[in-house]
Formats: sequence, structure tokens, C-alpha cells
Amino acid sequence: MLASSGLAEPALAVLAREAYRVLGLQSYFTAGEIEVRAWTIPIGATAPQAAGVIHTDFEKGFIRAEVYTLDDLETYKGEKDIRQAGKLRVEGKAYVMQDGDICHFLFST
Repeated sequence: MLASSGLAEPALAVLAREAYRVLGLQSYFTAGEIEVRAWTIPIGATAPQAAGVIHTDFEKGFIRAEVYTLDDLETYKGEKDIRQAGKLRVEGKAYVMQDGDICHFLFST
């Protein structure tokens, strides 16, 4: 149906991507056994700032972020295998989040 309309992808997806670009936004993901969630942050946000989008206490007590990519997930099929392959990165307070990062935040209260 898209091809017959001359479109390569749904117009809503194009609109959303362009809106993010114009507004200087990007997304990162958190993933657990029950839920995967996307979070919107400004381009250039650091890991503590990204954690603060979830809860301000996460930013205040930020220790580190454990980060991997969608490519890692597609290759290794799960976080356990990503960790065993040495692809799970540990990032500190200065880490600048990248669009599409998948993260776990470690923090103290």
C-alpha cells in the first residue's frame, strides 16, 4: 500500500522523525523483562541528565550507566549474551547519550 502511494515509509514516522530533528531531540531505551520504554531527551544530554528524565533521584544519585545498542541486541539476542561478549559498556557522568542507546542506570539514594 505504501509503495502504491509512492511512499517508502508511513508519513507519521517521517513526521515524528523530522519533529525530533527540528526540536533537537533523541530517544534512548530502558528494557526490563516486562517492559521496554523509550525516553525522549535533548541531543547532547549526558547519562545523568537522561537518568533524571525517569526520576530526579536517578540524576542526583547517578553512579554509572550500563549501555548497549540495538545492533548488539540483534547480534547477541539478549542482555546476558551481550554482557558475556563484552559489549555492555559502563559509562560515567560525562557520557553523552546517543540516539537509540539501551541503558540501565545505577544510582544511590
